[in-house]
Amino acid sequence: MEAAGGERWRAILERSLDCVHCGLCLPSCPTYRETGRETSSPRGRIYLMRGIAEGRLPAGDVLAEEAYLCLGCRACETACPSGVRFGSMLELARAEVERAGLRRGLAPRLERLLLRGVVARPRRLRLALDLLRLAQRLGLDRLAARLLPGSVGELRPLAPRVPPRRERRPLPERTPARGERRGSVALLTGCIASELFAEVNAATARVLARNGFEVRAPRAQACCGALHAHAGDPDFARALARRNLAAFAGAETLVVNSAGCGAALRELGEWLPGEGEALASKVRDVSEFLEERGLGEAPGPLRARVCYDDPCHLVHGQRISQAPRRLLARIPGLELVPHDDPSSCCGAAGIYNLTHRAMSRAVLERKLRSLAAADPEWIATGNPGCLMQLRAGVAAAGLRARVVHPIELLDRAYG
Repeated sequence: MEAAGGERWRAILERSLDCVHCGLCLPSCPTYRETGRETSSPRGRIYLMRGIAEGRLPAGDVLAEEAYLCLGCRACETACPSGVRFGSMLELARAEVERAGLRRGLAPRLERLLLRGVVARPRRLRLALDLLRLAQRLGLDRLAARLLPGSVGELRPLAPRVPPRRERRPLPERTPARGERRGSVALLTGCIASELFAEVNAATARVLARNGFEVRAPRAQACCGALHAHAGDPDFARALARRNLAAFAGAETLVVNSAGCGAALRELGEWLPGEGEALASKVRDVSEFLEERGLGEAPGPLRARVCYDDPCHLVHGQRISQAPRRLLARIPGLELVPHDDPSSCCGAAGIYNLTHRAMSRAVLERKLRSLAAADPEWIATGNPGCLMQLRAGVAAAGLRARVVHPIELLDRAYG
């Protein structure tokens, strides 16, 4: 997230030099798997970015198309033997796309307006979701889906059912530890997550408290900024990051239950050099934290067949794959059922499933075929976007599984 213009392209060029063009990333790339186009692979995009950085190619429509066709899942980083930091290169390139005005039309302006003016502002976000809930209760969303053009009407199944306001109450600023006190943690409650997945935050606080940890959820915390950084708006992402530095000052550990938020917060040192490193070092995914510290109380039995599906920004962005599985394996009676495609992208990718509907659907269909073959009763995944995407996909495919956060299963086992 360097300064605009030339400095960003110099950073892109420097990072691109780590790529040895081996092609090991290609089979892991969702867009390459769907299109077979070299330009829509990590290697092809690195060639493109390097060519622009060296002045051999223009920064034009091809850059804008490929920078946003990429899901940003970072599976290529896991596959790469050279340690190429493709995710940071992608965010720098998107910032340059926005600076140069290469995304034209109403949609990009509306996207930025909503991300800055609604998603990052809790009162406006709550009001917007209140209106959506009212429309859902009155059936106006179904009517709109029939009347609006096809591509717009198709978005209705992706809109989550908005819980009533009583179920969206914020967590108390302090949840005391139960039993022997083992420590204190801060909890990121998120923006979208605090409204649409308040039950996940509540389950997280209960499980942490049950295991002896006092949970603090400061009201002054802000959106993590991941959606804004992914949308080429690093300045606004940095402003949100500074608010979180102040809100979580003094925290021993910052527990996060959203894979995308956790990955963003671990990179605060890149966003805010000299400022963000201390807080970044304290970030722990909730499954990672509970595995490191151990369960203070054994959970009760929960008899269920469960497929765990890796969120991209947990397995690739934070390199955490076994902690959630080992945590679920601690629940007596729970059977972890493997499936063939656990670590590939589900197609959610922030707001990608809204902006690139066809590609998102194609990527999701691969995942659903794998899950259908395993036929679980529950599908567990640790990211709000993945929860929404998989719930919509499971419902459309007629699968019997319910999609939940892993911490909800542990909370259920605790009774």
